[in-house]
Amino acid sequence: MNIKLVEHIYFVGIGGIGMSALARYFNAKGKKVSGYDKTPSTITQALTDEGINLHFDENYIPQEILDSDFQSVLIVYTPAVSLSSPQLTPFSSHKWIVLKRAELLGFITEDAYTIAVAGTHGKTTTSCILAHILKYSDIYCTAFLGGISSNYNSNLLLSESGNIVVVEADEYDRSFLKLSPDITIITSVDPDHLDIYENAEDMQNTFKMFAKNTKPNGLLLVNKSINIDFDCPEDICLMTYSASLRADNVAINLCIENGAQQFDANIKDLMPGQVYEYELKDVQLQLPGKHNVENALAAIVVASSLGANPQNIKSAIADFKGVKRRYDLHAKGKYVYIDDYAHHPEEIKATLIATKELFPNKKITVVFQPHLYSRTRDFASEFGDALSLADEVLLLDIYPARELPIEGVDSKMLLDKISECEKSLVSKVDLVEELINPKRELLLTLGAGDIDQFVEPIKKCYVNEMG
Repeated sequence: MNIKLVEHIYFVGIGGIGMSALARYFNAKGKKVSGYDKTPSTITQALTDEGINLHFDENYIPQEILDSDFQSVLIVYTPAVSLSSPQLTPFSSHKWIVLKRAELLGFITEDAYTIAVAGTHGKTTTSCILAHILKYSDIYCTAFLGGISSNYNSNLLLSESGNIVVVEADEYDRSFLKLSPDITIITSVDPDHLDIYENAEDMQNTFKMFAKNTKPNGLLLVNKSINIDFDCPEDICLMTYSASLRADNVAINLCIENGAQQFDANIKDLMPGQVYEYELKDVQLQLPGKHNVENALAAIVVASSLGANPQNIKSAIADFKGVKRRYDLHAKGKYVYIDDYAHHPEEIKATLIATKELFPNKKITVVFQPHLYSRTRDFASEFGDALSLADEVLLLDIYPARELPIEGVDSKMLLDKISECEKSLVSKVDLVEELINPKRELLLTLGAGDIDQFVEPIKKCYVNEMG
């Protein structure tokens, strides 16, 4: 396919974080862009404000798409949309060019120097930190991010010059196998998406396949905690990083100074034809938790390999404001309110441990919206253990996303797995009132569904009494 010949791109599921970044990219490149999404959101509103036409009627397709020359139109869809959807069935004949999101991303990166960040957790924060360092260092790159960077209020960093592309490599439905990166980062490989993968071993094997997609003479950078033998070809440089284990690249002397994490980074810098080591002292990071130190460390290693100046790296990390819905601190005072995207047991555990470190004397209340029936079923015990780290847990109904209900799987089942804390079920209708009367000392809203729609009303109530 020659993208240059495409005049109009129609995105089915345009409101998704990955799809919207692609829509913005092609809109900026002068292509006509339009699309469909199931429900309005802040992202769809932003796309509309940027001049992109979209709609929310599953049974409607713009006539100009249907009447267009087949070779001039590209249909792009997200795996969250079923092929039987009325949005896709009219394009089932072979004459239409229809691609998954990952396939289109593969075409974009085909001739670029590509840095792919993969992992079940941490890839969004890592890719955002890396993109920020590169931009701060005047190393021109285009970045397709899996979240809204708070520094740029966007999930797309666009550069008109340079050939470097930073992408998130999504393991869902194995779509990251469409990529062949020059540099591959793997942040974590915890079992997930067991509706797609047969078991944990199947998922690990798929990550091994992805690692081998790294181009010859490329760099594979892996979190030391990942217990996988990647068995890479000799022409791929394998390096590790950690904030707690012996590794090629390490973060040491972790402490909290003035509300921020501080650490020293011992870096093994990969340069053409040589490897040299250096220490980056007193790195300041505004994000909490050891896991975020490791995310920053991975970004430092890669930025160093691309020639970023050490002082620029330090300054960029200190300036990094985070990713929206990744530990967003909305109120801090008498009452503390934090919103986070955590939707996997390991993510919830990391978030709660970090919160206890930052606010050791506050009672922690978690509002959690489980995401997917299958994930809730597969990790019910692990969710119970992670949520039990809180002092109080309020559970919303399961957000189904792309799934139909599974008999016997509901939030009550998950509630029964939580121990040693106050716990209850709450409806979305009653949620805000429940959190206002009374207000909680420290409130965490967690989940990947539509729980974000409650952030602003909750924030309004808690900020007004920061005290």
